[in-house]
Amino acid sequence: MKSVPLSRVDILETGPRMTDREESDGSDIGVGVVSKTSPKTKRPSLYKVLLLNDDYTPQEFVVWLLQAVFHKDAEAAVRIMMHVHQKGVGVCGVYTYEVAETKVAQVMEISRRNQHPLQCTMERE
Repeated sequence: MKSVPLSRVDILETGPRMTDREESDGSDIGVGVVSKTSPKTKRPSLYKVLLLNDDYTPQEFVVWLLQAVFHKDAEAAVRIMMHVHQKGVGVCGVYTYEVAETKVAQVMEISRRNQHPLQCTMERE
């Protein structure tokens, strides 16, 4: 028998060949079970950003900081500042870990640059 070279089109049109097993019992021909699993997404842990009272940082600076870093309106900023002043600690906001960490770093950096000893921490909610 003479061998004839096949063109690419001939190969694509004929498709893959079935094995003897597939031809004999038909069990492997295009039969399958598709199962769709939806991924279970877990909510990220939340962290409270806490502002600690001190006797040296001016109240006006704390109000300004709450507005600048935490985007609080004037009324909310004054309310949080007064809570921190009276109770010694107050929650500025609740965020995911990375956001809370960034907010704490911003408060600490701005306070140091302005020569204030204001402390800010975060704790898991």
